Amino acid sequence: MTLFISQNFPINQINVSPSQRTIKQSVSCQGRGLHTGCEVKMTLKTAPPNSGICFRRVDLSEFEIPASIEYVARVSYATTLMRLGVMVATVEHLLSALAGCQIDNCIIELDSLEVPIMDGSAREFINLIKSAGIIEQSAKRVCLKVLEPVEVHDANRSIKIEPDDELSINSTIDFSHPLIGKQKINYQFSFNSYVEEIAAARTFGFAKELDTLRKAGLIRGGSLENAIVLTDDGLMNSEGLRFADEFARHKVLDILGDLALTGRPIIGKVTAERSGHALHAQLVSQLLRNPNSWELVEQSDLQLAVGNR
Repeated sequence: MTLFISQNFPINQINVSPSQRTIKQSVSCQGRGLHTGCEVKMTLKTAPPNSGICFRRVDLSEFEIPASIEYVARVSYATTLMRLGVMVATVEHLLSALAGCQIDNCIIELDSLEVPIMDGSAREFINLIKSAGIIEQSAKRVCLKVLEPVEVHDANRSIKIEPDDELSINSTIDFSHPLIGKQKINYQFSFNSYVEEIAAARTFGFAKELDTLRKAGLIRGGSLENAIVLTDDGLMNSEGLRFADEFARHKVLDILGDLALTGRPIIGKVTAERSGHALHAQLVSQLLRNPNSWELVEQSDLQLAVGNR
């Protein structure tokens, strides 16, 4: 897969630059919301240093909702943000793509309440960022480095984050289906690995649950073009899977997107067992509520510490 670096962005600095990043120019796409089924236009725009990721509802007088855990309102089948009654739904795939490309600052304009689902993965968002280009900014990137383990549980589901020198995700999923079963993935984050191994993994669902979900007002925009749909013993998508463990890879994609709600790149080891959006949000919230469990460290200091080990 081709790397997309603007002329201002040296390829040998893609994973080690201490500077914050934004996109070089505005870029737009159109698509349908997975759950609302509504058509939506989305535009990514350059943002100033230290401003973070912020959604802007241009259909509601440019009302802004920062991509922050404090605005998480719903976590059923997707992550939804809400501020003063204004919502932005299904944000996790886009946030994952921005985190995967190490974009620190970006304005996301929407003319409806849900981020377009595109093909059900982060791949088309990666291509969108590719067309915009990436530039470095004057401010230093500041990471959230985990100092103490934090863990949340719900029956047989759990997610934990603990100290490490880099971001890694060890995730296990377990579904009673012949194409899934128990899948494990040990993923070490980097820009290249995200683009090549994670971004193209699509969301998935089960055909037998579709009617129930639609009656609940969900997946109104769902189709074989934007999700893997599993039958009792196979799948409905004629093109098949993109990876043998595409389901486990998509879970990593979701975890990265939900972790972005800390507002900082995270340095730590994540271990997830049958986790979902609700547990991811609980982990982020619990982590941030305990100031003894983390510290803010400039990217350059992290690189120096790792280099001197």
